[in-house]
Amino acid sequence: MEIILPTIKPTNLENILIKRRSIRRYSPSPLTVEELSHILFSAYGITNELGFRTVPSAGATYPLEIYVSVKDVIDIESGVYKYNPERHSIIKILEEEIGYELALYSLNQMFIAEAPIVLIITAEYQRTTGVYGERGVRYVHMEVGHVAQNIYLTATSLGLGTVSVGAFLDEEIKNLLNIKEDPLLIMPIGRREVV
Repeated sequence: MEIILPTIKPTNLENILIKRRSIRRYSPSPLTVEELSHILFSAYGITNELGFRTVPSAGATYPLEIYVSVKDVIDIESGVYKYNPERHSIIKILEEEIGYELALYSLNQMFIAEAPIVLIITAEYQRTTGVYGERGVRYVHMEVGHVAQNIYLTATSLGLGTVSVGAFLDEEIKNLLNIKEDPLLIMPIGRREVV
C-alpha cells in the first residue's frame, strides 16, 4: 500500500534545502569576515556553556579540526588559519594561502584554487576511538558528514556555493598543513558564478 503525502509548504530551512547544490564555479568577489564567521560557527561552533557544538558528536569527543585557506576575505590577510571553536576565532598557521596546492593535490580539481576560501576538515581519530574502539571511526565519519551539511546549508543561505571534495592525496595535504590529523574533506567556498 502506498500513501501519498501532502505537498509541503516549505519552511525557511526547507527552502534552503531545495536550493542546495554542489557548486564548482566561483565569482572573483571576496567574502566578508561576517560570512566566514557564519560558516565556521555553523560548521563546528560551540552552542552552550557545556561546550556542545552545532553538530552531534559521539560522547562529545569532537575529533575534528577545521582549517581555512584564505585567499580573498575582506579585512583578513591571506594565509592558512585554524578555527578555534572555544573562542570563535581563527589562528594563523601559514603565511601563504594554499588553494593552488590543494587543487593540485585534489587530483587537479582546479576550481578549488579559484575559491576565496577553502576549508580543510581533519580528524584526530584517537579522541573518539579511545572511547569507542574501532566503532569510533564510523562515528567520526558521521560527524564530518554533519559538519559538511551545515556548511552546505549555511553557504546556500548566504548566497554562496560549495562542494565536498573527497578525492585528494592524504599525505600531501598533511605535509602541506604540517599536521598529524587525517584530512577527511576539502570544501572550497565562494560566491556562485553567474553564468
